[in-house]
Amino acid sequence: MQTKFNEPIVTHIYTADPSAHVFDGKLYIYPSHDLDHDGPSNDNGDQYRMEDYRVLSMDGIGSEAIDHGEALHVRDVPWASSQMWAPDAAFKNGKYYLFFPARDRENVFRIGVATSSSPSGPFRAEPNYIPGSFSIDPAVLVDDDGEAYLYFGGLWGGQLEKWQSGTFEAHRTEGPETDQPAIGPYTAKLSEDMLSFAEHPHQIAVIDENGNPITAGDEERRYFEGPWVHKYNGLYYLSYSTGNTHQIVYAVSEGPQGPFVYKGVILTPVIGWTTHHSIVEFDGKWYLFYHDSSLSEGVNHKRCVKYAELHHNEDGTIRTIDPYPHQSAIKAEA
Repeated sequence: MQTKFNEPIVTHIYTADPSAHVFDGKLYIYPSHDLDHDGPSNDNGDQYRMEDYRVLSMDGIGSEAIDHGEALHVRDVPWASSQMWAPDAAFKNGKYYLFFPARDRENVFRIGVATSSSPSGPFRAEPNYIPGSFSIDPAVLVDDDGEAYLYFGGLWGGQLEKWQSGTFEAHRTEGPETDQPAIGPYTAKLSEDMLSFAEHPHQIAVIDENGNPITAGDEERRYFEGPWVHKYNGLYYLSYSTGNTHQIVYAVSEGPQGPFVYKGVILTPVIGWTTHHSIVEFDGKWYLFYHDSSLSEGVNHKRCVKYAELHHNEDGTIRTIDPYPHQSAIKAEA
């Protein structure tokens, strides 16, 4: 099956949270795998029961997406108990690394690493999670100088509010006051072997163009989950989901760990509650991979991966993408 912009790249399974990379001249997509069930939903994310990862690949834009099968299952991760949520992948030291979140045996989200000699897997998990890791949505940038950085964190079900004191507080649910700086994503430089932190994780500052922190009450711009960092013309672009306002937005910095200055919206709301993405360059063009719930007609935990071309303007800003351009055109004509 050929793939098209803004259409599901596979339909035989439910997929979400696509992490797209170019390895060996091909596109590899590392999504989470939504189970097909009809359980209830809640703000803690219990409906997202994912328990394994699949790897998809495409020879080129528009080509068929190949499912390489199960790459890693929760039963094969010694420390993990459930909920294999949004992963990412990286290549360094002649091997491929899969970074993934899961709940440990105490129900706390941690971030683990698995390795493979092939970008399509299967991956073998390390016996323990990354020491000092917490929350969800790991994303890795291997910079031009070979240094690797991990970005992570998610509010609500991702437990980020529970770590505000520096230790896990199981019963804490409230974030900062609405006029206080929002909780940002966390970042840490990775060790040379990619299996541990080379420094203590710290929050990234996301600020407006006047240098003021984006506040917790600014739900159109504040960080919620799903960080991604790509590099363009020497600048670092942090993009992320705003959660309950359902946008993918971005901020820019001269360094990989910020501070990042908020710039605008990349993707307007999709069908379904969650929105999660990645950005990749392939054959000289840029693409946004994202998901929605159109394949299941709106069921929040049965999602499908899609993609669209992404354009950087001459001034470095990113052109906003409408995930439903055909429907928008019909509405405009009407």
